Amino acid sequence: MSAENLWWTLGRGLDALDVVLFRLGDAQMTLALLLKLLLLLALVFWAAGAVRRWLLGAGLSRFDIDTGTRYAVAATARYLLLVLGVLMVLQNVGINLAALSVVAGAVGLGVGFGLQNVVSNFISGLIIMFERPIKVGDRVEVASVEGVVREISARRTTVVTSDNVAILIPNQRFILDNVVNLAYLDGPVRLRVAVGLPSGADAALVGQLLREAAHELPEVLREPAPQVLLRSLGGASQQFELAVWFQPQLTARDQLASALNLAVARRLEQAGVKPA
Repeated sequence: MSAENLWWTLGRGLDALDVVLFRLGDAQMTLALLLKLLLLLALVFWAAGAVRRWLLGAGLSRFDIDTGTRYAVAATARYLLLVLGVLMVLQNVGINLAALSVVAGAVGLGVGFGLQNVVSNFISGLIIMFERPIKVGDRVEVASVEGVVREISARRTTVVTSDNVAILIPNQRFILDNVVNLAYLDGPVRLRVAVGLPSGADAALVGQLLREAAHELPEVLREPAPQVLLRSLGGASQQFELAVWFQPQLTARDQLASALNLAVARRLEQAGVKPA
C-alpha cells in the first residue's frame, strides 16, 4: 500500500469518527464523542472505586473508627464521587442535562415495569448506611439466615454463616422484614435451652447438673450467671430451661446451643437421670 493510499484510508477512518449517531437535545452524539464519553465514565468509576478502597485501607485506619463506620463512609464517598463525576462528564462532552428528561422518563417507565426491586434495594442500602440498623461485623438473623455481616453494598448485603457460606441478601429485606441484630446493643445476649425430664426427677439435682454443664463451656459467661428454670410441673414430664449469656460477636447461637445440649446430656447420663 502506497503512502497516498495509507493517508486516504486513515482519513476515511477519522471521518467515520465524526459521523452523527444520534442527537440528545442540542448535542450531536458522534462516534468520537461517544468513545470519549465511555472513556471518561470508565475513569470516573475507577477513581470512585479507588477512593473507596483507599478509605477502607490507609485513609481511615489511622482514626479510631469501627469497621461498620469505615464501610459507611467509604461507600457514601464512592456514591458522591460517582454522581458528581457523571454530571461533570456529561457537561464536558456538551450534553445538556435538561435534555436528559426524556431519558429519565424512559427510565421511570422501566422502573414501573421491572426495576422496582433494584431501586428499592438501592434506596434500602442508603438507609442502612445512614441509619445503621446493622453494620459490618454484626451477627444478625434475617430471612431464616444467621451469620455475620461481611459487606454492605448498594443493592445487597453479604452475610457469612457459621458454615462459611456467603449469603447475598437484598437490602430491602433488612428494611421490610423483622431483623434480629444480636450485636445491636453491643453486649451479651441470652440463649435458652429446653430440657425435658420424667415426672418425679429431683429438681434440685437437675438444676445443679444443668449449671455444671453450662460452666463446662468457655463461651458461656460467668456473669450474668447461668439460670435454671422449671417451666412446667406435673403430668408425665417436667420441663426445665437452661438460660445462659454469651457474646454473639464471638460465638454462633446454633453452635453454642448444640454444645450445651451435649454437655447437659453428658451430665444427666453420668448422674443416671434419663431425659423424657
